[in-house]
Amino acid sequence: MKFVYINLITGWIAVLGGVMSGAVMGLFFHDTGWMGGYGSYRRRLLRLGHIAFFGLGFMNLVYALSAGTMPVPTPFAQIASAGLVAGVLTMPLVCFLTVWREKFRHLFPVPVFSILTAVVCVLAGWWVQ
Repeated sequence: MKFVYINLITGWIAVLGGVMSGAVMGLFFHDTGWMGGYGSYRRRLLRLGHIAFFGLGFMNLVYALSAGTMPVPTPFAQIASAGLVAGVLTMPLVCFLTVWREKFRHLFPVPVFSILTAVVCVLAGWWVQ
């Protein structure tokens, strides 16, 4: 169950990343034309990366806090743990890289597949238990 501690630590680090990225973005939000305006592609992706830190960080925290009570076999739990960590690391990164260079949008399947794998492993683990 030591892998669960990684999710706990990762979750809190991701929350910190959400706070910090929000603080940096907050310095510029007063400018309505910043990054092409509120509805621009780049600004929407920047906000998505900021929120991904929080959302996926919370998923890691919930997983870590509930792993002791969930009847999920160890192989499923370990894969789910790794998928959640990979997702929280790659989703904001891909969002921010895509803000910088649009061609990085082709990397979005990486974080999506990571989170999908994690969720399927948790559900499958409950099912086979």
